Amino acid sequence: MCRWAAYAGPEIYLEEIVSRPEHSLISQSLHADEGKTDTNGDGFGMAWYGGRSEPGQFRDTYPAWSDPNLLSLARHVKSGLFLAHVRASTGSATSRNNCHPFTYKNWSFMHNGVVGGYNGFRKAVDQMIPDALYDQRKGATDSEAAFLIALGDGLMDDPKAAIARTIGKLEALARASNERPFMRFTAAFSDGKRLFAVRYASDKFAPTLYLRKLCKFGGHTLVSEPLDIGDKNWQAVPPNTFLCIEDGDVTSETFAPA
Repeated sequence: MCRWAAYAGPEIYLEEIVSRPEHSLISQSLHADEGKTDTNGDGFGMAWYGGRSEPGQFRDTYPAWSDPNLLSLARHVKSGLFLAHVRASTGSATSRNNCHPFTYKNWSFMHNGVVGGYNGFRKAVDQMIPDALYDQRKGATDSEAAFLIALGDGLMDDPKAAIARTIGKLEALARASNERPFMRFTAAFSDGKRLFAVRYASDKFAPTLYLRKLCKFGGHTLVSEPLDIGDKNWQAVPPNTFLCIEDGDVTSETFAPA
């Protein structure tokens, strides 16, 4: 399972999430406490918003802990909304095109989870991607496919309904394949103004998600696991939850696939 972190609030240096904390995302890439895999060394990526509507993006195939370019970027880039991800492959190749976050126009998306039996119905999943978006299909992951399908399902107009439709379609294929777990899906995505997250599973083992307001900076952080070992201020987001962070406010709704 991958590890990821996302932030929305006043501008901060990316290193405040990516590399500086005791249990930063880079630390989690080498030793995760709550993931299915201890290391997440199959690449990394960041997407951040600044003065333009589309996000900046940096992805590579090196382990996050060994790339000095990542450390330098995180130290010098400031943003009020960004996503960062370290990858543990569940079968697809280690390539830049398979590294999260994925972007399209002003949208960015990253994911942690599994779609049961995916390799057996990859063609059917690809056929769910609208023709107008298929040229954006650069890699081979279920995550990128889910993002493009969600865009076709209306992500730009109604993010919650769109991601519910997409997860419903993918879970139906997984159930038909009868390979468990059918669906474990924890994702974060953004349009550059709002930060969304969903935590869902077809069983009781939804990938972890935590929320905390960083009092030092005034923003909110979503993470796969807490950045500070032993800190009790991180709130575990319950399974079957959809979150939206906008203008400093957090709204939480019950979530179920369509």
